[in-house]
Amino acid sequence: MAHTREPYVKPVPIMSLRPTQMTVGMHEVKEKRKRWREHNSDKKRAELLGKHMIPVVHGPDDRYYVVDHHHMARALHEEGVKDILVTVIGDLTMVERDVFWGVMDNKRWVYPYNSKGERCHFRDIPKSIKDLKDDPFRSLAGEMRRAGGFAKDTTPFSEFLWADFLRRHIPRKTVENNFAKALEKGLALGRSGGAVYLPGWCGPASDD
Repeated sequence: MAHTREPYVKPVPIMSLRPTQMTVGMHEVKEKRKRWREHNSDKKRAELLGKHMIPVVHGPDDRYYVVDHHHMARALHEEGVKDILVTVIGDLTMVERDVFWGVMDNKRWVYPYNSKGERCHFRDIPKSIKDLKDDPFRSLAGEMRRAGGFAKDTTPFSEFLWADFLRRHIPRKTVENNFAKALEKGLALGRSGGAVYLPGWCGPASDD
């Protein structure tokens, strides 16, 4: 079973990619769309796509399951991009369909939680990138990381773990109606001892 990141040279239609999560932060998607538009030449866009190949697992029925960069894939779709290069990080084509999601879960390649942070059945995961729902707390977590609230971490779905932490401390209406205020509060919470268990935590060090 392959686990190396090997570029799959043939372009894959974005609309054929299968998500492994239920939500994205639409604020973050909008930022990535803006960045795409700023790359206003074919050369610049080709370079951007080359640097952000979508990591996927090759699964049953010859489908490709996105395990990261859902926001980029959604942003490119909304910008009218049809195809994208993918990086195959795992081959599960031999796995039977009825056990596929269990294997994905065991390998931490799937995150079946909705915009309320509730775990759902695998069948509830959208079949298309365009059907991913908005989770404003995922946007807040992403913006927190960029602002230095926590460090980028290799823990799978680490920003969703931060999103769930923020969900328990900040009202959703605050995030939706006053993002700047929510970010300020999130940055303060991120440095607190209550967040020490989260991946990439970078609060004040103890003198002990």
